[in-house]
Amino acid sequence: MMNKAAKNPQKEHHFEFFGPHGPALLAFVLPAVCYALILGCNKNSCLQLWPDFKLPKINNNIQYYSQDALITYLAWFFGLALLHVVLPGQRADGVLLPDGKRLIYKLNAFRLFVLVYGAALYFGFYTRQLDLGWLYDQFAPLLTAAIIFSTALSLYLYNSSFWKGLLLSSHGNTGYPAYDFWMGRELNPRLLGGRFDLKEFCELYPGMIGWALINLGMAHKQLAVHGSISNSMLLVNAFQLYYIVDALWCESAILTTMDITTDGFGFMLAFGDLAWVPFTFTSAARYLVDHPQNLSTAGVVLVLAVKALGYYIFRGANSQKDMFRSNPNDPRVAHLRTLKTERGTSLIVSGWWGTARHINYFGDWIMGVAWCMPAGLAGLSAVVPYFYCIYFASLLIHRERRDEYACRLKYGKDWDKYCALVRYRIVPYIY
Repeated sequence: MMNKAAKNPQKEHHFEFFGPHGPALLAFVLPAVCYALILGCNKNSCLQLWPDFKLPKINNNIQYYSQDALITYLAWFFGLALLHVVLPGQRADGVLLPDGKRLIYKLNAFRLFVLVYGAALYFGFYTRQLDLGWLYDQFAPLLTAAIIFSTALSLYLYNSSFWKGLLLSSHGNTGYPAYDFWMGRELNPRLLGGRFDLKEFCELYPGMIGWALINLGMAHKQLAVHGSISNSMLLVNAFQLYYIVDALWCESAILTTMDITTDGFGFMLAFGDLAWVPFTFTSAARYLVDHPQNLSTAGVVLVLAVKALGYYIFRGANSQKDMFRSNPNDPRVAHLRTLKTERGTSLIVSGWWGTARHINYFGDWIMGVAWCMPAGLAGLSAVVPYFYCIYFASLLIHRERRDEYACRLKYGKDWDKYCALVRYRIVPYIY
């Protein structure tokens, strides 16, 4: 039997994404943005905002759908799912859920990555038996396949969430269909008798590993067309590959994130994981296929310096917080000033966390700028190579607002005291 969804007038919901009906528009706008990035930068030209505004020349030869791409995408998703199930992996407990239970997760993302990425390197570059440049040729049809699949998956997740006995997310159980479809009603949808967690799998496996492979495919295409791989393409691949490997190696860390613990699994995460991440974050590498550039030594040093600065802030802030949480008496953090809360916990008000309430986001964004610089350093007027850092800035601001709302509920008046001591949100002295 199925539960009937209804608005609960007794419960007030905190709506994001432009209110309860906003996601109905976003579900069309975000896929359109993915296609706009393809139209906005192609072999002929790219969108330019300054010094003179120039629209890109429309490429009428772009193919947006192919049966081969759809079959390949389905084989990719279900092939990875099969490997995830049959290959061994570490077992890890999730956080305590609202119903008092803990889910057990199977973690083997890094193992699958080594297998798949290693095979791509071997057959694509060493034996040359695999044309990885096909990922560039079929980029738009593969994007369409990802959108079709993520939409179909979201419809399945929404409809299946009405069966009785399921643990629902408070964020996606509002009674407003568009909002609930977007946010996701069921908190932890699982298959195979509970052994296969759909949300955790989609968060890391198809999209993140696919992102690395698409970048590799762009490098392969540049080599095939131009006879060499530029240092800018190598930097983009290296920077983003490090981020991906770090996420997959530390897979257990995702089990405590808001995506897993709080948000349901709906269109927002399904589309974001399967389509948005692999097909927008690869914009810089795709740009470099058609507009190759070798940076000067000074350019390479500048990019590496920006990357190092971002990493220094990001890692320094996170390490300081982790040390304090593990052992506040550690000599490396014992000197930090804190604000004692009524909950019995302490908030750091000096060191890295005294400069801004989310200083780690600032470092993360600076690293994102370094990802884009190798593609855009020689052509600062082009917009598409910088899409990631532009988007990432808006994402971090939105994430910071969600965190602030949650912390205000958690700490009450103590949070106001904390904000008075640490005035800036992300960027010291600016924001």
